[in-house]
Amino acid sequence: MQQRHQNRRQYFSEQANTAREFYITYMQSITTLTNETRVLEIGCGEGGNLLPFAESGCSVTGIDICQSRISEARTFFAEHNQQGTFVCQDFILTQEAKTEGERFDIILIHDVIEHILPPCKKEFLARIKAFLKKNGLVFIGFPAWQNPFGGHQQISVGFASRLPFIHLLPSPVYKFLLRLSGSTPDSIAELMSIRDARVSIEQFEHMVDDTGYTILRRTLWLINPHYKQKFHLTPRRLWPFFAKISYLRNFYTTSAWYLVRQTITNNSYNS
Repeated sequence: MQQRHQNRRQYFSEQANTAREFYITYMQSITTLTNETRVLEIGCGEGGNLLPFAESGCSVTGIDICQSRISEARTFFAEHNQQGTFVCQDFILTQEAKTEGERFDIILIHDVIEHILPPCKKEFLARIKAFLKKNGLVFIGFPAWQNPFGGHQQISVGFASRLPFIHLLPSPVYKFLLRLSGSTPDSIAELMSIRDARVSIEQFEHMVDDTGYTILRRTLWLINPHYKQKFHLTPRRLWPFFAKISYLRNFYTTSAWYLVRQTITNNSYNS
């Protein structure tokens, strides 16, 4: 397992730096951040993505099913002298907002949708509306399943953590390689769950349309912006030619970013 996945303070800082440099700008192409802006992150982990929004004066809330991550978020925010509300809760079970004032202007969902099993994905997307203001904005980012490390095998150990595309092998072969590489049964179970929950660009866009959202902006990344922090690589968008080729583009997309909104009928977006 990479050091950054063990050192959560380092991971928090890397996430914050990426959000500060890229997410804020991406949001501001559609909306304006003010002291009145309410931001919710679903699957917030230790809260690194939310820190720059808090620094910008926004009111931030994070929800995550893992208690240890929520505890870390509170600790790390306190260390940075920032305010944030962090709740340990399964989002699907969270009580819906009762008034427009309780809803959020921006909802962040980064590297979450690919962990939700297919029967629940549409329910998850539809439920977001209960927490979103009428003209609120949702940012969703995820790795296309077929990209070299779309199976998240980098979180395993040994040689398997460095092998691209092995998650596309038949399940028995994939499991065998993970075991041979030294992965624990729990790690293998997690990776196989990710395999079951996989999502492609085409599948995601169909789900967004089916659940009543409009895509305002789409960016397919050849080199994920977070790789600037992780590997000191310069982010690169997928070439426009490949971005238009269904299925094939999944093999080159390390991260797909979307800004979506409900109630808007114009469904044009940028590649």
